[in-house]
Amino acid sequence: MSGTMTTENLRIVSLDVKDIRFPTSLGAHGSDAMHTDPDYSCAYVTVKTAKGDEGHGLTFTCGRGTEIVVAAVKSLRNMVIGQTAFEIFKDFAGFWRSLTSETQIRWVGPEKGVTHLAVAAIVNSLWDLWAKLLNKPVWLLLADLEPEQLVSTIDFRYITDVITKEEAIEILKKAREGKEERIQDLFVHGYPAYTTQVGWLGYSNEQIIELCQRYLDLGFTFFKLKVGNDLKDDIRRLELVRNTIGWDNTLAVDANQVWEVNEAIEWMKELARFKITWIEEPTSPDDILGHATIAKALKPLGIGVATGEMCCNRVMFKQFLQADAMQYCQIDSARIGGINEILSVYLMAHKLGVKICPHAGGIGLCEMVQHLQMWDYICLSGTREGRVIEYVDQQHDQFVNPTIVDKACYQAPRVAGYNTTLKQEAIEKYEYPNGSEWESMYQKGLFHDPRKLY
Repeated sequence: MSGTMTTENLRIVSLDVKDIRFPTSLGAHGSDAMHTDPDYSCAYVTVKTAKGDEGHGLTFTCGRGTEIVVAAVKSLRNMVIGQTAFEIFKDFAGFWRSLTSETQIRWVGPEKGVTHLAVAAIVNSLWDLWAKLLNKPVWLLLADLEPEQLVSTIDFRYITDVITKEEAIEILKKAREGKEERIQDLFVHGYPAYTTQVGWLGYSNEQIIELCQRYLDLGFTFFKLKVGNDLKDDIRRLELVRNTIGWDNTLAVDANQVWEVNEAIEWMKELARFKITWIEEPTSPDDILGHATIAKALKPLGIGVATGEMCCNRVMFKQFLQADAMQYCQIDSARIGGINEILSVYLMAHKLGVKICPHAGGIGLCEMVQHLQMWDYICLSGTREGRVIEYVDQQHDQFVNPTIVDKACYQAPRVAGYNTTLKQEAIEKYEYPNGSEWESMYQKGLFHDPRKLY
């Protein structure tokens, strides 16, 4: 890092947070058995240095409650303003722990829920800032860090029984062979994606068929369908999908946490005939042993368990991995405490032999998570075999540098940062509750104006 990054002009002078919401519920986009009417939203953080450099980060939400995450970000703001970016990056793990272990705020977590979502938004903005200062995309910033530097960003507290700093450094050093070739390969071939866009629970039969055909034409070979409300309806919709995509393509299903453990097993036995690769979030995201029971029961059917998008922190991930409760680890770029904590999950999953297939789709999740999975390919696992990144075509046009998917593959970002900068127009239209689009929707009666009493 250059000497100029130690100067006063890199002092963080402001941290702004906005409540940004998009009315996706109007089209049933994102609808599943648990979240029937989501409005895809985010708490959007901007950190600014004295020189004027900015970093942008976010954490994804489903509408109502975003204001609570915004309040949590504000409660941590004084721990960021006044810090020097260089000092943060020099001891990123220490800074991360200061955010997650603030002596009073920690009580309302710890390291979970709203406060951890707030940490993720702040931390993501700092990685975006770091990458922009170095004029690199985040995936390349990560790939260019020496193993010791990368490991220094991770707080290993509570996970040293599975992996230590020393082990992590050794793993990364061993994985360096062929690194440059993989970078070039990534530029040529990208990273494989799968789509959930075809399978929202609120979509009509006609929409499902039309979307399946559209994504087939775009080169997709891996599809995911939401299930869990009604068994007969699930069977009918799976028949529609299989009749459209054929039996050679890959199909997964997602119950979004609605089932009891035994219910999940019996339900999936009924759906197994459709050649299902995984059942995602079959029960409570906190029930590690329940997931292990489901995984054991479904293994003879060739169905794996995927989960992680709502896993609270690295400690729970550790236990899921230890208990063989997930065959597909689904990190979320905004659910746990940002890149620093996510890296620890990648390292544990690698050591314990579990593939990571990230959750994405919500506001900015595709934009961010592509960087993490590309780093894994370059610097850790060294393979894309059996690994895919979720893709949902929602709100990408609201970003200055949206994710690019071509021939069903994420294309390696070339611009500096984490791809998390929203267009100013998007902020003006969709900041809640005063954005111009929200004002228009109140007038049309599509949404209640929260500024007015009922």
